[in-house]
Amino acid sequence: MKWTGVGLFALGTLFGLEGVRLLSSKDAKKVYAHCTAGVLRAKDSVLDQVTVLQENCSDIYEEAKVINEERALKEVTEE
Repeated sequence: MKWTGVGLFALGTLFGLEGVRLLSSKDAKKVYAHCTAGVLRAKDSVLDQVTVLQENCSDIYEEAKVINEERALKEVTEE
């Protein structure tokens, strides 16, 4: 029973060391770089969409102010 625990520990350590070696390989670094590039492209796309949305909201807000001003002016002239 005692050797089973030691064996599992040794096996886990071996797999851990191989995992670190695999994750730090040149191929893995290329994968990380491509994934990061994709995330940066997505971020730029989202920021562009946010800018368009802010501009549209600004236009809507200004148009709503004009509508309210015209309505208030119309109410004053009707009295």
